[in-house]
Amino acid sequence: MTLMERPLPKNTFSRRTTVVCRGLIKTYGTRETAVTALRGIDLDIYTDELLMLAGPSGCGKTTLISVIAGILDHDSGDCRVFGRDFSRMRNSKKTRMRGETIGFVFQALNLLPALTAAENVAVPLLVNGVRWSQAIRQARAMLDRVGLADRERSLPAQLSGGQQQRVAIARALIHGPKLVVCDEPTSALDHETGHKVMQLLREVALGEGRSLVIVTHDARIFEFADRIARMDDGRIVSVDKGGRKDTANGPSLA
Repeated sequence: MTLMERPLPKNTFSRRTTVVCRGLIKTYGTRETAVTALRGIDLDIYTDELLMLAGPSGCGKTTLISVIAGILDHDSGDCRVFGRDFSRMRNSKKTRMRGETIGFVFQALNLLPALTAAENVAVPLLVNGVRWSQAIRQARAMLDRVGLADRERSLPAQLSGGQQQRVAIARALIHGPKLVVCDEPTSALDHETGHKVMQLLREVALGEGRSLVIVTHDARIFEFADRIARMDDGRIVSVDKGGRKDTANGPSLA
């Protein structure tokens, strides 16, 4: 029986579990050019927690979140998001599930330069078929939540780096996802701005039954984590308690 065929234990999932990965393997290329990016990843991600994936460049962090988000298929092992396996879905179903359940904050932000802040935030709603007027109204309310109510008509080029990051966070949250994935959200920010962004993520992105996963090599923000999963050479070498004084190592699944 292969890892893909092996069922997960019945008590693996609970209302406190968002993602479960077991024996996850991902290889790029074939034969002489093959590079194994993930080498048997075991990881649980819990509801209402901020989990950081830390490690050096090239250790597999981005590959792992891409598999979790259904952007990449894994070769073997098991990865369930809300109890479902992206690798067993058709592309159209993957796209629909991502659009309904996952929010992304990209390292490059990917804000559309010709759109205002409100219009950028509204994009996920428009993609999901929400009417323009309603999408813009909801986008303005979300910008207010991240402290940018007065910049809703500004273009990305008219915003500071920290303000652009706030727009990207608002866009990631606008459709009410239960899992938010951030790729190096503070890498281009100074220390003070980076801390403000992390405070915002904890205050706005967490709660409401949501999980937050942040890929980072920025040790300055480790204090905001509930748990830190450290990766090296395609493996998770440790999962440690983060800097939050009011957190533990995750809920028991017993």
